[in-house]
Order: sequence, then structure tokens, then C-alpha cells
Amino acid sequence: MLSKSQARLFFLIATVGFSGVFLWLTIDSVRQVAARSNAENLTEEVVRGKEIWEHNNCMGCHTLLGEGAYYAPELTKVVERRGKEWMRVFLKDPQAMYPGRRKMVQYNFTDEEIEDVISFFEWIGEIDTNGFPREPDMAPAQVTTVAAASGPKPPAMFSTICAACHSYAGSGGNVGPALDGVGDRYDRPTLRKWLADPAGVKPGTAMPNLNLTDAQLDELTDFLMASSATSGR
Repeated sequence: MLSKSQARLFFLIATVGFSGVFLWLTIDSVRQVAARSNAENLTEEVVRGKEIWEHNNCMGCHTLLGEGAYYAPELTKVVERRGKEWMRVFLKDPQAMYPGRRKMVQYNFTDEEIEDVISFFEWIGEIDTNGFPREPDMAPAQVTTVAAASGPKPPAMFSTICAACHSYAGSGGNVGPALDGVGDRYDRPTLRKWLADPAGVKPGTAMPNLNLTDAQLDELTDFLMASSATSGR
């Protein structure tokens, strides 16, 4: 058992020692801020995106850098995970992407505001977070990249948006039907019309109108028709 003088000495040594360690860790952390914070890429668009994030209290549902609520997904690496094209469509109309499932509020963002929000998330995603958030132990039910073993290469729109719900060549989402051989079921004009206005072809369908441009419609239609031909049509 320690005497009073020994206990006092032990307390003083431990206090000074742990204070020194804490001070050293603080100094070391501050020294690394410049290299880790991605401050050199802090543009006006990023600042406006952060203001939109704060004004709409997005942290009331989402977490960012581990801080916030846990009702909705963590968004630190959302650009890397989902891609900018998917985010543009989702932020424009969250409900359209997941009819009857998503609870996110429709904020009616302008195109400029959407780009600002994406710039903010892109900046956040490039911060050196020392491995946070960690990779999931299991693959998600929906993946946003498609890599076919053979056949035509999927266009960017397909890999980042269509693959969130549909699978092709064994990869992709499981919300909608697989798109292997879809060109066997539709001719080119019908398939293009479906992509342009799903509800116009099939009222009540869960597939959203992605408001694709003519160029995107042609690119997706060409890919789906060609992939069917390659698979043995």
C-alpha cells in the first residue's frame, strides 16, 4: 500500500506524463491538418454546398465524417460510392429513384444548387480521414458499377444510374429486372421510347423518368441492343 507521499508522487508523475502525451497528440494532429484537410480545393461552389447542407439541416438525418444522425446513409464517400450522375438524378427527385421507399424530402434544388452540393460532397470525400468510413463487411445489395466479361462496354450513364436498380452480366442492382437480352424483347424504337418515358409506355411503372437527353437515349439504346446481339440473339 502506498504512503501518502508515494501516492502524491504517483499522482503528479501520472498527471504530468498523460498531460504531456495529450499535448504531443494535439500538436501532432494540428500539424497534420493542412495536409489532410484538402483546404486547397475549398472553392466557392464547395462553400455554397456546405451552406445548403447546413440550411436544410441535412445532418438531422445523415452523418458526415461520422457526425450527425443515423436515420439516413453516411455521406462522407457518397461521390465515390454513387457517382455524380446518380447523385444529380437523385437530388432532383429522390422519390422517383425509389418509389414508395425513400423518405428524403423533395427540396426542389435548382441545377446550380445540385452542382454545389455535389462539389461539397466531392471535397469532403477527398479529405484524408485515415480510412474512415471503413469498407462494408458485405457487398451492398445494389452496386453502381457494371463490368461485362464480353460484349460492348456499358456507357457511363448505365454504369452509374441504371445499374443502381438493374443488373447486367451478373453485376448491378436487384430492384428492377435484369437487362441481359432486353433487346430480344423490344425492338429499337420501342426500347428508346421506354427509356424516354417509362410511364408513357407502362402507366404505374416504378421506373422513374430520368429526363435523358437524345444523345443519352441513343447511347443507352445502342448499348442494350448491341449487348443482346452479342449474347447470342
